[in-house]
Amino acid sequence: MPKEMQDKKTESDLSRDLLNIWHPCTQQKDFETTKPLMVERAEGIYLFDRQGKRYLDAISSWWVNLLGHNHPALNAAMKTQLEKMAHVMFAGITHQPAIDLASSLIKLAPKNLKKVFFSDNGSTSVEIALKMSLQYWQQTGKENKTRFIFLKGGYHGETLGALSVCGLNLFKNKFEKVLADNLEVEGPDCFRCPYGLKRESCNAECFESMEKALEESDIAGVIVEPLVQGAAGMKIYPPVYLQKLQAACDSHSVHLILDEVAVAFGRTGSLFVSGEHNLRPTFLCLSKGITSGYLPLAATLTTDEIYSAFYDDFSTWKMFIHSHSYSANPLACSVANESLAILSKDKFLESLSPKISLMEKLGQQIAQDSKWCGEFRQQGMIAALELVENKNDKAPFQIENRMGYKIYLEALKRGVFLRPLGDVIYFIPPLVINEDEITKMMNAAQECIAVVLD
Repeated sequence: MPKEMQDKKTESDLSRDLLNIWHPCTQQKDFETTKPLMVERAEGIYLFDRQGKRYLDAISSWWVNLLGHNHPALNAAMKTQLEKMAHVMFAGITHQPAIDLASSLIKLAPKNLKKVFFSDNGSTSVEIALKMSLQYWQQTGKENKTRFIFLKGGYHGETLGALSVCGLNLFKNKFEKVLADNLEVEGPDCFRCPYGLKRESCNAECFESMEKALEESDIAGVIVEPLVQGAAGMKIYPPVYLQKLQAACDSHSVHLILDEVAVAFGRTGSLFVSGEHNLRPTFLCLSKGITSGYLPLAATLTTDEIYSAFYDDFSTWKMFIHSHSYSANPLACSVANESLAILSKDKFLESLSPKISLMEKLGQQIAQDSKWCGEFRQQGMIAALELVENKNDKAPFQIENRMGYKIYLEALKRGVFLRPLGDVIYFIPPLVINEDEITKMMNAAQECIAVVLD
C-alpha cells in the first residue's frame, strides 16, 4: 500500500478507535495530543507499527509476554489444539491440555499444594482464593474468620473482591463504601525505610505491624505479592519478611495467600518465588505469564486440607460455587503447557544470570550518574528506577508534572515502549531479550531521563 494511503487508513482507524473504544488505565483526554500507538504486528521482543517502525517491548505488554511475541513453538501448540477443539465448558467435562497443565503446575509448585482451580485472569485468581478461604472457615466451624490482611501498596486486581485487599488508593478510593472491611497494614518500604535500614541487611523490622494485626481473632488470611509489589512501583523487599510471615501465619492458623500473578514463571530468576524461598502458601495465585501473553488464563493452587472441606454429599451444598465460561480453555492450556516446557528446560533459567547482571550494572550506573534517580532496584529480570525531585530527602515530583509520562513519550521516539508507574521507570522485558537489547533498553531510558529532566 502506498504510504499516503497507509497514512490515511491509520488516521481513519485511530479516529474510529477514539470514537468507540475506552482504553484501560488511561485518561482518554491524553489522546487529544498523543494518539494510541497503532501496532500492526509483533515479533520476538519487538512491536511494529503500521509504518514498520519497531519498538522494544520493555514491559512485556503488561508483564505477560515471557518468551517473545509470535513464538514459533507457542504458535504451533495453539494451532495443533485449534484443529482439535477451541473451547469447551469445564463443569463435568475435562480434556488433556488441562490435565497436563494441572499436573505440571503441581509438580513445579511448593509441595503442599495439590489442587488447581482454573479461571481466566489474575483478579479472579485472587477472588477465588479469598472466597475459598472464607468458605473453608465457614465450613470448619470458624465463621468468625471473615477478614483479610493486606499490605499498603499491595495490588491484587480490580474486581470488587480484589480491590478490598488493595493498598493503593488510586485503584480503590472511589469504591470504599462497597468494599469488604479488610485490614491494611504498613508494608515494607525499603527505599524510604522508617528504620533507616537496608533491604540487603535488615531483619524485616517492619514486620511488627503485620505481627500486631495477626493478633486479631477474625483474620481469615493474609495476601501479599512476594518480593515485588508491582503496581506500587516495583517495590522490592527482602525474603526475610516472607519467612516471618510464613511462621506467623502458621502460628495464628491464618491462610497465607501468595499472589504470584506478576512475579512467577522466571520473572524473579526462579520459576516461583514461593518455591525458591521454601514457602508453604495455602493459596498460590497465578496468571499473566502462564500463557506467555497468548490467551487469558489463571490458576489458583491450594492444599488437600482446603479441598477436603468442600468434599461432601451434594445435599450439604459445600461445593465451591464459582464458575468461568472460559475456565481451562483448551487453547490457553495448550499454550501454557508449551510455555512451561520451554521454561523448564535445562539451563533456561540459568541463562538469565548474565542478563540479570547486565541490567543491574547498567541500572546502578544510571542511578549513580543521574541526580534524578533516587534508587535503582532489581529482583531477577524485574528492575526499576525511581525518579525523585531531590535525592537527599527522596522527595517525589508533584504528580501533575507527569515526569514518567513525558519519559514514556521520549522513549517512543527512540523505539522503546516503556509505560512507567508514576515516576518509576521499570523494566520487565521478555525473558528472551539478549544483552545487546538490554543495553539498548537501559541506554534509552537514561537518555530520556536526561532529555526530560536535565
